[in-house]
This record gives sequence, C-alpha cells and structure tokens, in this order.
Amino acid sequence: MKSYDVIVIGGGPAGIITAMTSKTYYPDKSVLLIRREKNVLVPCGIPYTMSTITIEKNYIPDAGLSGKSIDILVTEVMSIDSNAKKISVKDEEIKYDRLVFATGSRPLEPSWLKGKEKKNVFYIEKSEDYLNAMKSEITGKKKIVIIGAGFIGVEVADELNKEKHSVTLIEKLPHVLALAIDHDFSCNLDEKLKSRGINLMLGESVKEIAGGDKVKSVILESGKSIDADIVIIAVGYSPNTALAKSSGVLVGVKGAIWVDEYMRTSVKDIFAVGDCSEKKSFITRKLSNIMLASTATSEARIAGANLFKLQVLRTFTGTIGIFSTRVGESALGSAGLTESQAVEENFDVISGTFETKDRHPGTLPDSSTIKVKLIASRLSGIIIGGQVSGGESAGEMINIIGLMIQKKVSVHELMIMQIGTHPLLTAAPTVYPLVKAAEQIISKL
Repeated sequence: MKSYDVIVIGGGPAGIITAMTSKTYYPDKSVLLIRREKNVLVPCGIPYTMSTITIEKNYIPDAGLSGKSIDILVTEVMSIDSNAKKISVKDEEIKYDRLVFATGSRPLEPSWLKGKEKKNVFYIEKSEDYLNAMKSEITGKKKIVIIGAGFIGVEVADELNKEKHSVTLIEKLPHVLALAIDHDFSCNLDEKLKSRGINLMLGESVKEIAGGDKVKSVILESGKSIDADIVIIAVGYSPNTALAKSSGVLVGVKGAIWVDEYMRTSVKDIFAVGDCSEKKSFITRKLSNIMLASTATSEARIAGANLFKLQVLRTFTGTIGIFSTRVGESALGSAGLTESQAVEENFDVISGTFETKDRHPGTLPDSSTIKVKLIASRLSGIIIGGQVSGGESAGEMINIIGLMIQKKVSVHELMIMQIGTHPLLTAAPTVYPLVKAAEQIISKL
C-alpha cells in the first residue's frame, strides 16, 4: 500500500497552495494532491471563457506543483478511514499521516425552482467538460436568461452579451451585486449593464422554468413570462462536503466543515481549507457564506504551515470578504461591510465618499474617475468597510482597504498615511481619494 506524509484532496487554488506551502515548511515530507479534473480551471476566470478567452487558456499550470516534487493523482476518492488513516480511490488504497480537504463548492441548485431539470438549463460548474458542453449548446441560441445577479451572474451576462446574444439578467433584490455594494454604487452598475444592452429584471423572483423537455420560457412571480433558449442559474454555491461527512469530521449548521483558527477539523490530523470549510465574518463574528479564492489561499497557507507543528500562530481570525469585478472599462471593488449591512448588524457607523480623477492632471488621456467610499465606527473611527469604483486601479485600491480593515486602521491614521504618487499612475496627492474619504468622515465626527 502506498503511503504519503500529506494527502490533499482537491486541485483548486486551496488544494494547490496547501500542497505547495506544506513543501515550503516541510521539504522532506512526501505530498500527494488528488483531483478529479485533468485540467484545473482558474475559478474566477470561468465567466470570461464565455467570450474573452478560450477554456484552454484558463488552466492553472501544474508547474508549481511539479517544481516542488508534489505528486498528482487524477482520480476520485471513494471513502476515507480516519481511524486507519487511509483513503480508497477507484483502484487502490493509500495511507496518510496528514489529510487536507480542499474539495471546494458546487453550484447551488434551488430546491424551490420548478423546471430546473429541463434541457438547456445550466450552472457555472468548475468542470472543463461541463463548460464545453454548455458552450456548445449556447452556440447559435439567441435568448439567454440568467437567474441571479451576484458577481458570477453579472460577469457571465456581460460576456455572453459580447457574443451578440439577447441576455436577460433576473435578480430578486433591487440592484445587481446588492449583497456586496451599497445602493449608491450598485445603481451606477445597473445603468452600465443596461447601456451595454443587457435587459435587467430587478426586484423580480423566478417562479418556474417552463417548457416541455427543453426550456422555452421563464415565469416570474409577478406573472411575467420571458422567452428563453438557454437558462443559466447563478444563485450561489454550497460547500462540497459529502466526502468529508463520511470521514466523521464535524460539519456545521451552514453545511461547511468546522475548523479552528489553524484550519484543523474535529478529527485529529485532518484539516480543511477553502470553500468547503466554515467561515466567520472578521467584523460581525457570525458564520459567513463568503467563498473566494483569495480567502481560500490564505487559509491554505495557514494549514500548510501548521500541518505538523504550529508555526503560523492564530492568524486566520475571520473572513473580511474582498471582491472586485469589471464591466466594460468600469471596475468595482468592495471590502468588509457595506453601510446597509453595518446598519442591519446594529453598528453605529458613519461614511465618507470622495470622487476624483485617478491621474493628475485629470486631462491625461488614460485618466478615469475614481470614487471611494469608507465606512467607519462612529465612536472609534476604525474602518470596517469600503467600496471603490472607477478604472483598473480600483482592483488594487480595494485590497489596500481590505488590509486597513484587517489591521483595524482608523480614519485618523489614514489621514496621515504617507503615499507615493505619480501623474501617470495615481490621483494627485492633494486629492488622494482614500485620504479625502477619511477626511469626509472626520468632518462629520
């Protein structure tokens, strides 16, 4: 029987980084990564395979794994015996010393939705074969309906719109991305999508997918009917924990694997990372459904470092939730709590918003308007949320805000932040948007 010091189940970002980090900290340990797919896709790049790039150009290369002498086995794990510390795959058993679940998530299938089993109803799966079959069916079809206007729904809608399909995006909330950004940011994105030719149906719930064996229309609770050749359901993802449950690890109330702050499960020598593991909000301390590759890789580094002894001490204290996306030339990012979420959670907050050009002078040819919003505790001034919209710089600026939240930076500290600026790269030092948004808050305190 084969034996490895570390076996990682799952080949996505969480699994890859766990395996690589374990080799960094424990170079003499043998590591095996098991995955079901021959080729691993960049999860966040999947929407862009609808138009911008081919699926083959969205692979995560294996060079990082092979470069660290990590073995890869493409198969399916059938069962786990945590007492004997062995796993069974299709045609053999393999022993382990440490085991890591990095099994990710699967698209959420709404149990309440009638007709979801019809032909030409799809989800955004992380499978190359599934996506190729889906793209083949979409080719030549005109009317596409997407249910759910979160990040995946919005990005897929925008990509399919580029291919001259007639795209309708349905969302039960009043705005797109309503769970990630505030009204003053989401309204602008609503209008941007409409201007690009996407039909938005906001504040509408789907009652049924109608037709015979194949979808013909989508019926809304309001009674409206929308013709459809293809329906894509993008209402979220659920943790992929069926295998973990069979191993005896504790699964929490939200269906994810319970882990401590070192990513250890309830069973000795078994860890879990990524979408399949339980999350807590960094700010509210409540259980969270946020699933992000960035969060998964952070957890993976902690698990990889702590597999055999605790070397990275108590570092993962909750999920901040840092998102970014782009529609056309307009980028948008969000970190921490939105203002509406903060109020709902009974935080006493105050916000500040500032808008300027991201180059100086603003007449430079590649300049764009950048808008920053910060949300802070009224009493302490500590930043607990932020949003950015504008050009490509929004994607990195939201990461700065995420670090501010993690380090509990106050608006008073931000006001005296030392910054580097350049006419071709940043906003002017006199109107640097992060500082000016903090100034807006201080003026209200």
